[in-house]
Amino acid sequence: MVRDKAGAVVATFTDGARTVVLTGHSRTFREPRTTRATVTSNAWVRLIPHEWREGEEATAWFRPWLDSALSDRSPDVLGVTMEYLDGAPSGTNEKNVRFRGDASSGPSEADDRTASAAADFYEYLGLRWTFPDGVHRKPAEGTYGAVDCSGFLRLVYGYRLGYPLLGSNTRGTGLPRSAHAMYELGSGVPIIPDGGGRAQVYNLLQPGDLVFFDLDQDGGRQIDFAGIYLGMDSGHHHRFISSRSAADGPTFGDFGGASLLDGGGRFSKGFRAAKRI
Repeated sequence: MVRDKAGAVVATFTDGARTVVLTGHSRTFREPRTTRATVTSNAWVRLIPHEWREGEEATAWFRPWLDSALSDRSPDVLGVTMEYLDGAPSGTNEKNVRFRGDASSGPSEADDRTASAAADFYEYLGLRWTFPDGVHRKPAEGTYGAVDCSGFLRLVYGYRLGYPLLGSNTRGTGLPRSAHAMYELGSGVPIIPDGGGRAQVYNLLQPGDLVFFDLDQDGGRQIDFAGIYLGMDSGHHHRFISSRSAADGPTFGDFGGASLLDGGGRFSKGFRAAKRI
């Protein structure tokens, strides 16, 4: 942790992870169409250039990066997630690619209970993509503007914020394609390990952590769904955001199941693990 002269925590780093939680001005996130709950937080989540290691605070990059990050008001991880909610305005880049705006969840056969891969980030963008590991992908028909649960994480952390992405479900530096591979094979630090049953340890979580679920009702125990932890909501529950078919896209609302880790509903019962990348 880094503290200011008054002793207040201004930044929290984690060994083996690139995400940093910075203390900034307070924001309130709302999605009134799907929930009365709000999330008010002074946490801003950003990425450092590489995984944190002991002694990094003494290196040349650290202080300039921290000073810049503490004053940065461009969209962070949490802010970027909000740019894909229902009704979010579209934005295009210099190549006329729509990179933000209301996203759907993908083809209708995608199912939150089985979390079948339906639409990755490049399909939302409508672009062919070549990954660093040499895998080439092109959008499937009918997927423009759509992201499934893991595709949403890859869109936010990877395409928008520069975290490395893998082209398939293989071990390597970055985020693989599917939820189970992100937890089992991808980069990052397990904060709540998967013990094969419902996870109920919430005090270890930080905003921006990846949260993983087993929603499949066939009796299997493999992780099959993922989201991003937002923090404590106005009802004093632990709330996350994810892309799912019941809401037809990214949501932290309660349509089709409350987006809570601890509320006793479908997602809280299926909550299995968390990872900090």
